[in-house]
Amino acid sequence: MTNKLIRLIQYGLYPISWLYGIGVGFRNKLFDWGYLRSKSFSIPVICIGNLAVGGTGKTPHTEYLIRLLQKNNFNIAILSRGYKRISKGYVLATPRSDVQTLGDEPYQMKTKYPDIRVAVDEDRCQGIEHLMQLKNPAVDVILLDDAFQHRYVKAGLNILLTDYHRLYCDDKLLPAGRLRENEKGKERAHIVIVTKCPEDIKPIDYNIIGKRLNLYPYQKLFFSCLQYGMLIPLFPETGSKERTLNSLKEEDILLMTGIASPAPLKKKIKEYTDHVTSLSFGDHHNFTSTDIRQIKEQFGKLKGENRLIITTEKDGTRLIHHPSIDESLKPFIYTLPIEIRILQNQQNIFNQNIIDYVRTYSRNSSLPQK
Repeated sequence: MTNKLIRLIQYGLYPISWLYGIGVGFRNKLFDWGYLRSKSFSIPVICIGNLAVGGTGKTPHTEYLIRLLQKNNFNIAILSRGYKRISKGYVLATPRSDVQTLGDEPYQMKTKYPDIRVAVDEDRCQGIEHLMQLKNPAVDVILLDDAFQHRYVKAGLNILLTDYHRLYCDDKLLPAGRLRENEKGKERAHIVIVTKCPEDIKPIDYNIIGKRLNLYPYQKLFFSCLQYGMLIPLFPETGSKERTLNSLKEEDILLMTGIASPAPLKKKIKEYTDHVTSLSFGDHHNFTSTDIRQIKEQFGKLKGENRLIITTEKDGTRLIHHPSIDESLKPFIYTLPIEIRILQNQQNIFNQNIIDYVRTYSRNSSLPQK
């Protein structure tokens, strides 16, 4: 599809985006005017979200907060809606919970951080009330995953993420663009993080982006980049061991993803080997038996003697218990963990902002607004 055709399609979608914007804007006004009520809670609540659909790095940023808060001895609970789960209502994760019950991202976090509480509920207010009743130990702080538009909850600290490669100020409302709501929604954020920045971002770019985002004095701006860890075998019982990315030089890679933005991951893998074949599915894709056969066929077409399948941790949660996974594939499937790093020597400042909020607001109340 040519760029000219893409632009023509986008122009054709503008009237729908305009109507969509009216609807979303009216809903936000109902909250602003008090006709729809936002509820505060007597516990620190941190919301991590965005204005756009998918792909800004919510999960690695949420996991960063988990590690930070655990290090400071807080008892943490994660609350998500559990996108594409088969269960309904409030579900508190247990050691017996699976990806179908929780959804892929909550299941991933519960698997990586088994000591924290993870719950899912479409009704975030109801979910928070359930989590507040937990004892031994009681919950100190709740992290709301992807709830920036869920205005029935008045989070004490709103963290808004925006992708360096597609800032919200450069985007359009759905369906012409990827914004769930107008740029004006940024006003609810206390902290804005520009995610997926190049590690060698130039100092002048910090200033340019800061001016373009046009934040208010009460808002704090940070920048983050992705960091990739060791390759982890999805099925370690096969004898496969952890590997470094540097070990991929002689490998032929099938990069299999079901995420919103696979391009950065592909770019990273290609830094270590030129032999990369991509197989992409939609975000949160539920793999079928046909998909598994397709993965096996694509893997069989790789020509090198040394071959691997690399996927994301999120995709791994949907593959690890899949009944159609061929035993012959298991030794070759690896996941690549992703973490984030706060740039501009601002990590300690960012960390202190989070810790200060949780320690100060034992009774949850909103931080200063405009």
